Amino acid sequence: MSDLISIKGGRDGLRMRLDDTADWDRLIAQLQEQLTRNRGFFSGARLTLEVGERAMSEEQLAEMLTLMQKHGVEAEALSASARESRSAARAAGLTARPLPRYPEPARESREPPAHEGDALLVARTVRSGQVLRHSGHLTLIGDVNPGGELIAGGSVVVWGRLRGLVHAGALGNAEALVCALELRPTQLRIADQIATTPRGGPHTPEVARIEDGQIVVEPWESFKR
Repeated sequence: MSDLISIKGGRDGLRMRLDDTADWDRLIAQLQEQLTRNRGFFSGARLTLEVGERAMSEEQLAEMLTLMQKHGVEAEALSASARESRSAARAAGLTARPLPRYPEPARESREPPAHEGDALLVARTVRSGQVLRHSGHLTLIGDVNPGGELIAGGSVVVWGRLRGLVHAGALGNAEALVCALELRPTQLRIADQIATTPRGGPHTPEVARIEDGQIVVEPWESFKR
């Protein structure tokens, strides 16, 4: 996502990891930039902040939470190794957690961009008013009812009927795809492009992607050739 901020996702929800050695003003500036640039992904999101070994004061945490709230983002918890940061979290009404341990990557490997991160597979029905959000690729085995939303940093695959809102590439990945057995969304977005709702037709698997600056929808059989 940036050199100071990364987004991870999984069944336990979104986690925003912040560089714990960066200058505070630079970190806040990058957070402002990322929240503004990726508003389609972050708006309405609930996440856990991970601040590493940074000793964050109550004033600094309040500044960060205010910035996030202005962009429709709510922090539910804070993970940190520094006692001062966990105390600030509790004072702000957040759940304070110890920092989770992550396996060290091999030296020759590089962490992939946020939109190419871990994929998530979910088997359920997304009903009206529900939002399923993930930083990487998202596969849903089930239906998305009108009023339901799927938001992903990568591609979205629905093994079922997609009749709600879908936003793939929400972290800026214009190469993301939207695939569904029945593609009838109320709104279809890929990166910063928005498509009108496809009109009724044969209920066959279809793929949506960006071509020449606009979203095109085609049958799966034609796309895979």
